[in-house]
Order: sequence, then C-alpha cells, then structure tokens
Amino acid sequence: MGIIKISEMMHENLRIASLAFTRSMNAQAEHWMKVGMLMEMHPDLSHRDICQLLVRASAESTERFDGIKTLLNDGVTARKTHND
Repeated sequence: MGIIKISEMMHENLRIASLAFTRSMNAQAEHWMKVGMLMEMHPDLSHRDICQLLVRASAESTERFDGIKTLLNDGVTARKTHND
C-alpha cells in the first residue's frame, strides 16, 4: 500500500464520480484502475464485457476479490464465447 500522486483535475473527477456512484474516493480510484487495467490487457473485450466479468467474479467469490488471475481466465473464456 502506498500513496499515488494524481493531478488536481483527476482528483476532482474522482471526487465527483465517487459521490455519483456512492463509493469512497479510494474505492472509485481502485475501480477505475481495475477496469482500465483489464481493458488494456483485453482490448478485444468491451467495457460491458469487463464489467460483467467483475460482477461475475464478485458474485462467485467467497473471499474479498483478489483479482486479476480469475478475471484473466474469465476474459479468455468470454473472448472464446464472444468470437464463436
């Protein structure tokens, strides 16, 4: 865990989004980073596909969602289904 410096403009965007989506600023930043990271790793998946993977992984997890390994595997499955 650490501190990340961001621009004042991004901080304001984060504050507004966190209020709109009823998330803490940290939770909103983490959400954006998670979605952005997955979209960069899977450019063939849409934002909708990524969000569905996040919801599915969250619903299936009995522990705190730890991340990317499950989503990477799910992403491969979603691409195969989407391309078939």
